[in-house]
Amino acid sequence: MTTTTGPHGFAGLESTVFTARLTGRPLLDTDGTSLGRVRDVVIWPVAGSEPPRALGLVVALRRRTIFVPFGRIREVSAEGAQLLGGTVDLDPFTKRTGEILASSLYGRRTPVGTIADVAIAQRELAHGRWQVTSLAVTKGRGLRSHGPEIIPWQECRELFEPGPLAEQLTSLREMAPADLASAFESLPAARRSQLAAVLDDEELADLLEEMPEQDQIRLLNSLGSIERSADVVEEMQPDDAADLLGEMPPEQRERLLTAMQSVQAEELRRLLRYDKATAGGMMTSQPLVFPPNAPVAEVLARVRDRDLPATTAAQVYVCEPPMLTPTGRYLGSVGFQRLLRRAPSIPVGECIEARVYVQPDLPERELAARLAAYNFIGVAVCDSLGRLLGAVTVDDVLDRLLPVGWRRIGGNA
Repeated sequence: MTTTTGPHGFAGLESTVFTARLTGRPLLDTDGTSLGRVRDVVIWPVAGSEPPRALGLVVALRRRTIFVPFGRIREVSAEGAQLLGGTVDLDPFTKRTGEILASSLYGRRTPVGTIADVAIAQRELAHGRWQVTSLAVTKGRGLRSHGPEIIPWQECRELFEPGPLAEQLTSLREMAPADLASAFESLPAARRSQLAAVLDDEELADLLEEMPEQDQIRLLNSLGSIERSADVVEEMQPDDAADLLGEMPPEQRERLLTAMQSVQAEELRRLLRYDKATAGGMMTSQPLVFPPNAPVAEVLARVRDRDLPATTAAQVYVCEPPMLTPTGRYLGSVGFQRLLRRAPSIPVGECIEARVYVQPDLPERELAARLAAYNFIGVAVCDSLGRLLGAVTVDDVLDRLLPVGWRRIGGNA
């Protein structure tokens, strides 16, 4: 994102947007058509040492005001915002417990000056989430007032302190997904709804993946919006999302798939063709796939991605193009530990250590026995033409064969 200049003439910072300047700017769809006008930015209070988070935009759309989370937005600048694609939730916006509107801070007097604007930025270290980075303040009054000065948000930390309820919700959202799922079960229904509303799509998807399917369905139903439910399911691992959709009534499943972006929906429809008690029903369709000429250094750089599940990063699959499943001819797999012992410039195709694969109709117990016999972390799933369809990991097998809620039982032991 390019450097942005604030509404009062001060120079912005790289990747920084000033919220007051967004007011009245257009929200565009993917082809550049104006859908509405930005009215405000929603902020979540400070959490420990982390900066306050910017959750999304309040947008005036025809005769209603709606909320658009930043996860649904491709780009934000001083000129406005553009949608990433798909649909938006048209339910009227209601400020939830603990949330702060950026506009409520404008004109607030503090010991360091009067708040003129709030700067937000998309931070790489925060996994691409938007955070409050600084404030624009003016000092003095009337003719003695000075031009705006940029200060760190920490100098006015009191503006972002959470109330008692928001503080409790903040502590819950900081838990690991498995611990949060356990705590979630003990919350009153009203508090569950508040927590679900505060979590962003990715966090809620992580929570859902730790819950039994029937509890997942009840939680999605409580969101009250098919668009929000679709956004959350899109963030789930494909195999987990397919399991969830497979437990839904056909009408509800089809509504969700229709509301999703076409690429994700087609991928899930493909997974739903397989019996859930087979390798095809257990596999993820998004393993790490590389061509044989990719250097080891490139592969390891991808493996180090902090957003990858550990079981996905533990093993990569080598195939002829295309790289998206179903791929070209499957050549074999290699674990990351072997890659760490090889020179960075060596092609990954020369590091292959296993060429074993299974058919998608292999029953789950035979699959478990195969993984145990070969001491595999994961195994490729290929069709009759030898194309890679996906991969099943040990984690997938444990999820299927152990009792419901085993993660939380083990965590509380």
